[in-house]
Amino acid sequence: MPAPSGLLVVDKPAGPTSFDVVARVRRLLRAEKAGHTGTLDPLATGVLAVCLGEAVKLQQWLTDGDKGYEALVAFGAATSTEDAEGEVVARGDPAALDEGAIRAALPRFLGEIDQVPPMYSAVRVGGRRLHEAARAGEAVERAPRRVRVDAFDLLALGPVEGGLRRARLAVRCGKGTYVRTLAADLGVALGVPAHLAALRRVAAGPFTLDDAIPLAELERLHAADPAAAAARVLPLEAALRGWPTVQLSAGEARDLGHGKQLALPAAPAGLCGALTPAGALLAVCVGQGGVLRPVRVLAAIR
Repeated sequence: MPAPSGLLVVDKPAGPTSFDVVARVRRLLRAEKAGHTGTLDPLATGVLAVCLGEAVKLQQWLTDGDKGYEALVAFGAATSTEDAEGEVVARGDPAALDEGAIRAALPRFLGEIDQVPPMYSAVRVGGRRLHEAARAGEAVERAPRRVRVDAFDLLALGPVEGGLRRARLAVRCGKGTYVRTLAADLGVALGVPAHLAALRRVAAGPFTLDDAIPLAELERLHAADPAAAAARVLPLEAALRGWPTVQLSAGEARDLGHGKQLALPAAPAGLCGALTPAGALLAVCVGQGGVLRPVRVLAAIR
């Protein structure tokens, strides 16, 4: 069976790191190259798109895509990591918290906002990752980063249990947004310490849970029928769902495949996908003024 080239959307379970999931998929399908399109914390679940083979060349555009989450926020305790893995650093009574107060606080987090990245994160400050400093017991001053939150909605609010009141919220945001920091900051805004109790990613770029296969199910499927497991790999074209595309003639595809610009009056403006006559993705391009310029050419014309 040839090495796969495409995208496998996994429904990541809680526990393994994103790197662990990629490594398991790569071994299972015997892919030559593999990567993912946006880290999920070990306790988080949901959509993790794994790029295989030539799809690795498309990672940068997929990583930049918007994300959708369902978050479980626990009011009543703040933690050192802003999630359920950390030590409790502050407590407060959430009994008076109600849906109206939460809904009233949410709009202040919409749009472009400044967010201080958590200490337990992969952000680099002075050439060192913050989580490395945090585990060494060091506090590092972090500059706020500009992030974008398009939607922040309350879905449900539960009763007080064990000193905590849990709320389920939906988040749609841009690249680089820390949902656990949103949870902690929401608690600050409401005057009740809070942390992220659970997180499920429901969408990442063009992919949703409808595209995803649970990791355990993929492994069972491969054990029973390797070809059926390999068939779950989406074609490269799936990476550019929703993008403008231009279909080339055989001669145009050959020239573009060799890195040449094409004079195409009908070329879409901005980023677009160039397709072979058979409809296969050949390259990511930029169209400007009737000229199509290749930005990233894939290895083979299929």
